[in-house]
Amino acid sequence: MDPSFPLSTNELYELVAAVGGLGVTGLVGYLAVSRARARRRAQIEESGDGPRREVGAEAAEPELEEEPGVGEPEPIGPAAAPARSLPEVPAKQPGRGPAHGARAAASHAPRPAPEPERPEPAERPARPEEKRAPEPRPPAQVIPFPTPAVPVEKPRAPEPVEKKKEAKKDVAALAPGLARTRSGWVSRLGEVFAGRKEMDPSVVDEIEKVLLTADIGVRTSQRLLEEIRTSLTRKDLKDPDAVWAFLRQRSTEILTLEAPPLKFDGAKPFVLLVIGVNGSGKTTTIGKLAAQLVADGKKVMLAAGDTFRAAATEQLEIWANRSGATLVRGKEGADPSSVIFEGVKRAATEGFDVVIADTAGRLHTKTDLMEELQKVRRVVGKAGAGAPHETFLVLDSTSGQNAIAQAQIFTKAMAVSGIVLTKLDGTAKGGVILGIADQLQIPVRYIGIGERVEDLREFDPEAFVEALYQS
Repeated sequence: MDPSFPLSTNELYELVAAVGGLGVTGLVGYLAVSRARARRRAQIEESGDGPRREVGAEAAEPELEEEPGVGEPEPIGPAAAPARSLPEVPAKQPGRGPAHGARAAASHAPRPAPEPERPEPAERPARPEEKRAPEPRPPAQVIPFPTPAVPVEKPRAPEPVEKKKEAKKDVAALAPGLARTRSGWVSRLGEVFAGRKEMDPSVVDEIEKVLLTADIGVRTSQRLLEEIRTSLTRKDLKDPDAVWAFLRQRSTEILTLEAPPLKFDGAKPFVLLVIGVNGSGKTTTIGKLAAQLVADGKKVMLAAGDTFRAAATEQLEIWANRSGATLVRGKEGADPSSVIFEGVKRAATEGFDVVIADTAGRLHTKTDLMEELQKVRRVVGKAGAGAPHETFLVLDSTSGQNAIAQAQIFTKAMAVSGIVLTKLDGTAKGGVILGIADQLQIPVRYIGIGERVEDLREFDPEAFVEALYQS
């Protein structure tokens, strides 16, 4: 055949078979594939480099140009038989060596007919100069390099947490003792706000009635009402929650008075003078306070200065035995000042830390009582420098506004430095504490909410208001 003929013998046979089996459409596709394969052979021959093969795989992989239809669908129909009876390709071709011819002949050796498979789409061999673009990779996670450690002062978180826990404990402990007060005027005050989305001027009048009947005192009640009208805006006055929050805030502010913390260590011995009317819980308060101080490791002496009340000394002696304190007592009807003087002197000699002095509380003649207390104060001052260092006035909360009147009498005769309000657990008149703090401007140091020693508690204004106003 003329070498200038564009098709070889094998290609001509294949063309005849394709025309017979597939028609014009198959012919056009086959010609395109054949010409592309021819161009590929020409490029390989010009470059002198063939496709790389793995060692030991040459016999299994026939040459691309020697076996037609590689990567193409096998002919179907009449063209299948002529395609398998093609003559062998000569071993020597331009640009090919003997080894190549041998491999080509071996590739055309008869082989068992393969099982029919589903045709796969033809894939064009990749050209050497063509490289597939790398698949896009997900962006790398950037982890910053750790910076040098800088010494930072750690926040003192435990302290606030402990304070919060202590405050919660105080509220939980106070709540039962203030149940009656809370169910009294606080509950009635809450009913004024309950279920209201807006307030009208008549509500302020209802608040005034509740406060005036709550043993807070007329002066303190009017002050709170005036502050509600002047401090709150018109919008806030219509909001029950805002008015309720204002009352709670002002209650806390009234009860919070500036006073140094009470540690009973400003002098040795530290002298505490306790005054109050008979029946207010004065002796019981002394006994509980002595028990707490002894538990704190202090050496405590009790001076039985109430020599006029029957069994007052015996009652104090019982508390001294319970708490582990030492008692100094005189004969019945003895001069109270001399008993307390002896107690302070003995405490200074024997190294006591605290002296708590009980006093008389008769009110049948106010003048005599006040003169007696003033005498005790002068004598105690001679027994120890700066004594008494604290003077506590004990008031019975069940007496309501009468407690305010008693406080006014005692403060005229004595320099009272602290208030102890007892029996809060047995009355609904606990609101008197607001009137006492507001009118007398004397800090409340302790409150009594039960019979146990631990029920005499140091006064915390915030915890008290929280327990008082809680729902």
